[in-house]
Amino acid sequence: MIDPVTLATPFFILAVILEIVLARLGRTTTRYETKDTLISLCMGLGSTVAGVLVAGVIFGATLWVSQHRILTVPMNAWWAWVLVFFLEDMTYYWFHRLSHERRFWWAAHVNHHSSQHYNLSTALRQTWTGGVNGSWLLWLPLAFLGFPPAMIAIEKSISLVYQFWIHTEAIRRLPRPIEAVMNTPSHHRVHHARNPRYLDSNYAGILIIWDRMFGTFTPEDEAEPPRYGIVKNLGDFNLLRAAFHEWAAIAQDLAHARSPREAWGYLFGPPGWSPDGSRQTSADLKAAWRQRERDRLVLRQDEAT
Repeated sequence: MIDPVTLATPFFILAVILEIVLARLGRTTTRYETKDTLISLCMGLGSTVAGVLVAGVIFGATLWVSQHRILTVPMNAWWAWVLVFFLEDMTYYWFHRLSHERRFWWAAHVNHHSSQHYNLSTALRQTWTGGVNGSWLLWLPLAFLGFPPAMIAIEKSISLVYQFWIHTEAIRRLPRPIEAVMNTPSHHRVHHARNPRYLDSNYAGILIIWDRMFGTFTPEDEAEPPRYGIVKNLGDFNLLRAAFHEWAAIAQDLAHARSPREAWGYLFGPPGWSPDGSRQTSADLKAAWRQRERDRLVLRQDEAT
């Protein structure tokens, strides 16, 4: 089986080096910080090791489901590759949305957003725990429909390779037809931003059409540049904290839960959920931002009259 990620790895390394050189020469506004980049590289290496440890379980489950498939999709048919491209990309959208909107899955994904810089090395800041939270189950219906496990794995790798290049500030806006259909650096900068305006937006893998269809698309506003990181940034370069801090926070909250309802909320509620509302979720932050914008608009109208 051809592994697109393995084939693309030399390109990843060369692209990061090139972007660093361009940044040092002042040819791009992209910023690199040595410790931050090292964390990203270590997270990428650890993710590869963690992936190997759970790959057997995931492939075995996919193979078992495939043996009970309802159809048989030929791997050598061109239309099958077109179909799996769209179905896998939509699956990725829902996986990515789940990984932001529910804390149990956010705990595995948050490290990808923990850098306060946005550059190609950020793309390598991958999870160590994504294989143990069951998110891979979302791809099993593709095997049940009849797509061969190898075909699904290749398409997932193609998506991962595609998403590497959009982690950059060196590329601004692409032609409008491309921005309308494809996930681009501009769209993905919004996704990585912690500005309330941009939170929980642009979950796309390759195609931005899913965000447009399901109401999660937010365009990049030149008047408000993205500020990167998470709502409460870590403030240090501790590798283990970057990998596990949200899991540790969940464990602490569960230890203080006073009922099954509270425990459920701490596990599966949106990040920032609390039983008394003392913390703020993304929805709370966005609602407060919208209210400020409305108040500012009313004030401007009053001043104009």
